[in-house]
Amino acid sequence: MFWWRLFQAACVLSVCVCLQSAYEDDIEVNYADPFYNEITGGDTPEPTPTSPPCSSGDLTKWDKLFLMLENSQMRENMMLQYADDIIKVEMGSLRGEMLRFVGQYGGSCGVAVETAGRRMAMQFEARLKETMERLKIAVQSTAAAGGNSVGDPDNLESILLQLLSAARAQASQLTKLETSCFSSTGAGTGRNTKSGFHLAEGGGAGHQEQEFTSREVALDGELAALKQTRAEQEEALRLQSQRHLPAGCDMALLFPMRSRRIYTAVTPEVPLSISSFTICMWLKPTTLANKTVLFSYGHRRNPYEIQLLLGQTSALFTIGGEAHLVEARGVVKPGEWIHLCGAWASEQGLATLWAGGEKVATTPGVAEGHVLPEAGSLQLGQERNGCCGGGISGFEGGFDPRLAFAGKMTGVNMWDRVLSEEEISELALQNGQGCEQRGNVVAWGITEMVPHGGAQFIY
Repeated sequence: MFWWRLFQAACVLSVCVCLQSAYEDDIEVNYADPFYNEITGGDTPEPTPTSPPCSSGDLTKWDKLFLMLENSQMRENMMLQYADDIIKVEMGSLRGEMLRFVGQYGGSCGVAVETAGRRMAMQFEARLKETMERLKIAVQSTAAAGGNSVGDPDNLESILLQLLSAARAQASQLTKLETSCFSSTGAGTGRNTKSGFHLAEGGGAGHQEQEFTSREVALDGELAALKQTRAEQEEALRLQSQRHLPAGCDMALLFPMRSRRIYTAVTPEVPLSISSFTICMWLKPTTLANKTVLFSYGHRRNPYEIQLLLGQTSALFTIGGEAHLVEARGVVKPGEWIHLCGAWASEQGLATLWAGGEKVATTPGVAEGHVLPEAGSLQLGQERNGCCGGGISGFEGGFDPRLAFAGKMTGVNMWDRVLSEEEISELALQNGQGCEQRGNVVAWGITEMVPHGGAQFIY
């Protein structure tokens, strides 16, 4: 018995040894060289951190911002879609109601047009009368003050512009109302909009045709009255524009009176050693004498190298002295804006005078071959009588009050060439942008111009 158990124990022990050896062989086979980590004797490198997976819960501020923008865009699209659906439904309902309204009340549209036109005409006529009364008062006040502007012309022009705009708007509204009324009535009641009469059966067709004909005649009369009123307003605006600056100019030189102390000194952009030039300016004289100086350039040897002058009703232009004179009569009126240009070329000695954009006088052989000397004195509204030293004490003694200019002046420019007819015509447009075209010798609004005495810039 003992030996039998000993034999069993030996068998169990041998079986365990066999299983252990088999298991060790299996481990060696499964974990071969590709999975063996050999550690060398050098420095162990730092492990490289791996990037977090895309599904990480830690979001940066940019990720949160993009998510907020995306959510906001989605909500905005949803709201726009919802609003669009609501608008479509409401517009469809409104269109149906309007169609029912036109079908029900289309017959009374002509009466509404006539009533509205009469009421608009009465209101407009009352405002026009009030404005014309104010305009007459302003003109009388201006005449009583000796030509000086009084009152509030800016406010008056604004009212006239509002009236003109109202007249145009009323005419347009009446035309649209008449057209839409007749077309809507024809669509709702069976009316032929081309012929203007009712096609319904019965004996009232002739009466309705006569009624609409009378309404059309009344509307035509209202439109004609509005057109006449608009023409009167445009004429009033044209007269009113004479009080303000022309050609898009935003400032002017004011010479309040004739005085030897009132003038404006000009410092040209380049020396005036030139053989051709063009001078242009806008002016509005208050009074005119036998000789009034607008533009003058000279030096000690000859104070009268260039002069642009006014007479009683004429414009004069000289080069090198009064021996070379170009004159145009009957081109200037006191109290009205006028555009003057003087051009000269040394090569042929051709001097030309322009007034209001038109060539009014031309003289050949004027200072032919002459070159303007530099280092002279240039001034507006006066001339120096032989004394050209700017900055010298008592230099006003070289001015003559009988030659001084009184009025307004703007858009003064000078070029070192002769301008073409097209260029001068554009500069002379009353409602153009002449002040935006500046010369390269004297440029209005850029070149230094220093008023003296009582001369000043006005806006």
